[in-house]
Amino acid sequence: MIRGPTFWIVALAIAAAATGLYLEHRRLHPPPPQGLIVADVGGPPPAATFLSVDGKPRQLSDWRGKRVLLNFWATWCAPCRREMPLLSENAARYRARNVAIVGVAEDTAVAVRGYLAEKPVDYPILLADTDAPGGSLSFGNTRRVLPYSVLIGEDGRILRQKLGTFSQAELDEWLAPER
Repeated sequence: MIRGPTFWIVALAIAAAATGLYLEHRRLHPPPPQGLIVADVGGPPPAATFLSVDGKPRQLSDWRGKRVLLNFWATWCAPCRREMPLLSENAARYRARNVAIVGVAEDTAVAVRGYLAEKPVDYPILLADTDAPGGSLSFGNTRRVLPYSVLIGEDGRILRQKLGTFSQAELDEWLAPER
């Protein structure tokens, strides 16, 4: 058993390490801004207004009655850019099956328009503020990492959430008709 000053040095070192770990966790995973509700699987998505890349407001309800895959991305996100051709191919493939793939950029309109001019996609791209209703955080992205995807069912409830990129097999499994 440790006694005397050594005990207090060890106890202080453990307390300092625990405090450091807690502060690092809070830095990497800050709480949502006051009043922002974070949606979860099984619940409804947040009431969100997005902007199209040309500045027109769009609502999630524009796709009511469809299965909607929201894919949050940014022009500076390399995995996001690699995933976009796969999403574009599948947007056309699944459109007739009552599925909409919608990209939601957490980026500036100028950067997104420039990127899409060079690499167009076959699905709508919208803009959202990261920490506002409609940003990925409000759809459950508490780790605040991109790409982040959410699948919304025809009934308007969140079916699935995913951090990271899709493979074709995983995308097929996600977008298959509900049973």
